[in-house]
Amino acid sequence: MAETMEALVVIEPSVLEIHQIPIPVPGRNEVLARVRSVSICGTDAHLIHGDYPGFWPPAFPFTPGHEWAGDIVALGEGAELYGWKVGDRVSGTSHNACGACQKCVEGHYNLCENYGKEGLHKQYGHSYQGVDATYAVHNIKCIFHLPDSVSYDEGAVVDPASIGLHVARRGNIQAGDTVVVTGAGAVGLLAGDSALVCGAARVIVVGRGYRLTKAAAMGFETVDSMAGDPVKTVREMTGGLGADVVLECAGVPETLEWAMAMLRRGGRCSMVGLPTEAVSLAVQRLVLDELELVGSRASAGEMLRVMPFVANGRVRVGELITHHFALTDYQAALDTFNDRSSGAIKIIVHP
Repeated sequence: MAETMEALVVIEPSVLEIHQIPIPVPGRNEVLARVRSVSICGTDAHLIHGDYPGFWPPAFPFTPGHEWAGDIVALGEGAELYGWKVGDRVSGTSHNACGACQKCVEGHYNLCENYGKEGLHKQYGHSYQGVDATYAVHNIKCIFHLPDSVSYDEGAVVDPASIGLHVARRGNIQAGDTVVVTGAGAVGLLAGDSALVCGAARVIVVGRGYRLTKAAAMGFETVDSMAGDPVKTVREMTGGLGADVVLECAGVPETLEWAMAMLRRGGRCSMVGLPTEAVSLAVQRLVLDELELVGSRASAGEMLRVMPFVANGRVRVGELITHHFALTDYQAALDTFNDRSSGAIKIIVHP
């Protein structure tokens, strides 16, 4: 193995370079993986642009990337005790939580109370260096066996699939529910599949453009947000009652307003979209109709739960992959991702 590798480095907001850096060495309960495929996430685009100053990342220069798949090439001390071996195909996720705080012990490691504290917590590609590189080190808590039937490219989309399942589970979907998804991006479409897995009878996707066309091609009912009042349309489609559950996956103030207005009495909105601007929300109906609004952060155990559904095709990650780029062409990949006329949904980068 060579001593250095290629890595994407964000020197400062929106300034990208490919550097040769030392290949990292795995520590205790860590593995070194050859990264085969990385998926670009909306968070990556915001982070690279500098939309989360001082938070994600804590400082520049920084290597982003957190949705990935590859194979293990070296084991750190102790990793073999958990059954890992060189050659294992893996899919990775970002939260390397402390494992000891109350939230971690209760299984909510995505809410780790030691988030970001050096030596206790890492979130790869967010608060800690990411995987847009030839090789990456991950803790064994953050890797999962990739079935032989799932490609590396599909494996790089398992992390957002787990987020889609988490937002659906946070929605507390019951068998027979009518579920609306606001936002027809990758997480929204994966949340739609997850809603069906959780027992929804109907899934209605609200969006626009080519992504809404994709939602229709996948068999979802659709509402074009540009063709009139989407709240009125959803209510007409549900006999005036509204949706049992809305999964808010766009992260835009207006879509959250729509989501809450689309709920039937006693309904629940699960929100995974992360606005970068202030949101104003009327709360009278929240009280009078006993509505619920809950947040949904990343995933908490859903990587293992979603993997069988990816393998059997019920969560259709492969259908969302639209573009491929080499790591050295990352700027072009990012420009394509940010261009709403490009047809991009999920872009795969190959180190």
